[in-house]
Amino acid sequence: MIIEDPEFGEVIVRRNALARSARFSISTSGRLQMSVPKYTSDRAVRKFLNYSRSAIRTQLPVKNPTTQRARDAKKKLLTKQARAELPYRLEYLATKYSYNYDKCRLSHANTRWGSCSSNRTISLNIGLMKVPPVLRDYVILHELAHLNHMDHSPAFWVEVAHHDPNYKDHRRKLKHFSPGVD
Repeated sequence: MIIEDPEFGEVIVRRNALARSARFSISTSGRLQMSVPKYTSDRAVRKFLNYSRSAIRTQLPVKNPTTQRARDAKKKLLTKQARAELPYRLEYLATKYSYNYDKCRLSHANTRWGSCSSNRTISLNIGLMKVPPVLRDYVILHELAHLNHMDHSPAFWVEVAHHDPNYKDHRRKLKHFSPGVD
């Protein structure tokens, strides 16, 4: 459930069967999030939100509702762009360099550009749409190399260098960008 609040914007309310009391936190989108016991009434949720206003203001870094909406719009646009490009680029580079993966997944993590799991799933961050194409390719090749080396061993870096001789420069340049959606 989402409550529209004049001060905090959209407040995400999560009902949890294991919760014994109401608790506030900040979601990854910067919204105020409230976890409450499963059978808490909507009226009780609103009452507790009003009762806790001053504590929330002083203890939690709630973002401005306008900023939340702008971030949501940006995330939606990046997701659309990522869906239209990243799976196809992954498939192209995997075919070109003879890699086989099982699944492509798009994410929006704040700290990592991509990942490769042992079940051969490649995850790519939608934030890759904010970086130059050559850096996108570096991340994709990096994750594809993890299909053969699930670590950052010297053999892993040799494989990355085989497909991207300028990987050190690309890696350095990538550090000037943030994978999160601002």
